[in-house]
Amino acid sequence: MNDWRIYRGVGQPHDGMLRLPAPPPWRDFAAARDGEEAGPEDPSSARRLGVRRRMVENYAPRPAEVDAVNAALYLRRPLLVTGNPGTGKSTLAYAIAHELGLGKVLRWPIVSRTGLQDGLYRYDAIGRLQDVQLERARGAEGATAAPGIGSYIRLGPLGTALLPAARPRVLLIDELDKSDLDLPNDLLNTLEEGEFSIPELERLADREPVVEVLTHDGDRVPVHGGRIACTAFPVIVLTSNGERDFPAPLLRRCIQLELDPPGEEQLTAMVEAHLGADGVSAGSDLIRRFLEREPGEVLAADQLLNALFLTRHDPRAQSLTRERIAEMLMQPLDRTR
Repeated sequence: MNDWRIYRGVGQPHDGMLRLPAPPPWRDFAAARDGEEAGPEDPSSARRLGVRRRMVENYAPRPAEVDAVNAALYLRRPLLVTGNPGTGKSTLAYAIAHELGLGKVLRWPIVSRTGLQDGLYRYDAIGRLQDVQLERARGAEGATAAPGIGSYIRLGPLGTALLPAARPRVLLIDELDKSDLDLPNDLLNTLEEGEFSIPELERLADREPVVEVLTHDGDRVPVHGGRIACTAFPVIVLTSNGERDFPAPLLRRCIQLELDPPGEEQLTAMVEAHLGADGVSAGSDLIRRFLEREPGEVLAADQLLNALFLTRHDPRAQSLTRERIAEMLMQPLDRTR
């Protein structure tokens, strides 16, 4: 193949999509892959940690990172991880779940409109009302009973993480600094007590002491008396890009970890986990460019991975095209435009 391009900008339809290669491993959203054993592990951990992650299991992360994770595990406290974009903050949650066999990571992405209620549970009151009205309109003849209230309640990621269980779940609360001013304070009581109530079920507790609801995973679980209280405190990883300060009461309840940009050993291990040893050797110049960037210049590791993956599909390894692609994909994130 002399031309790696699929889209050519010629304005004429063609069948170039048939030549599109497999996606990068970190953008492969297929749940099952050849060579992946069946089991409870989160399928997305392969995307996060690398399909060849077992090649680098002997690589030791920084001692401060290991100590902070263990402190959070021992003390049953959330881990607040800060650092520049692309330093592996979110990936840490998947690494913990993978190594400790804690199953699928519960992910709660935070945006400016996110409230505590979104993380705990959702009650579809409108859907329930519509079903009741429809049931009444049908009349008694041949009608089936409307579903119970539990069919209209779905636990959020935080609510699911707090379900009683013998082993804790891993909960990733991603980019907490994107939230409004209230959410960090609203989280305090739930994180401290490890429980919460569902008022809609508490009001029915005398008549329906046990109600089955949906979890964030889509399973059905019983809720007793309208309250959920954890028996094993979840492994909670909160991430922040350092864009805001958090209230002291939240910081007091968390183990804090500042992640530095990856060094040469970590970066090489990351590339090998995703692209293999060939990817490391073929992209040594780009790895060196990443490591020799200007002091204070912010580059994310996934930018390097994108550049390494795409330039491998340019058959002219030393061409201007390769240089142009690398320059396009490795723009400093803090550069003003």
